[in-house]
Amino acid sequence: EKKETFKIMERRLFLYIMNPAMILSWIFGILLIHSIGLENFTYLWLQLKLVMVFFLTVYHFFLFLCLNNLSQNNSKYSPKFYRIINEIPTLLLIGIIFVVVFKPL
Repeated sequence: EKKETFKIMERRLFLYIMNPAMILSWIFGILLIHSIGLENFTYLWLQLKLVMVFFLTVYHFFLFLCLNNLSQNNSKYSPKFYRIINEIPTLLLIGIIFVVVFKPL
């Protein structure tokens, strides 16, 4: 019963918090690009940011597949794998913030 509660909580977290956050991030990002103009795509820092955001989005959908596999007790990955990939969004967000704030390139 406790395991079922966690499965429900995981699904709710994904559907009601993570999905809307990702969608709003893309909407506001597209609005920002529209407001600053498409000519700013020539800046390498903006291209790097968009690549990292794209990888973060791919990671999001990968986690959705993992969530479905876990809910069916059909996970292909070890607990160690999940602990390691848990650090990916942190690294990407640090990279995104660094590139946007310092614009090193």
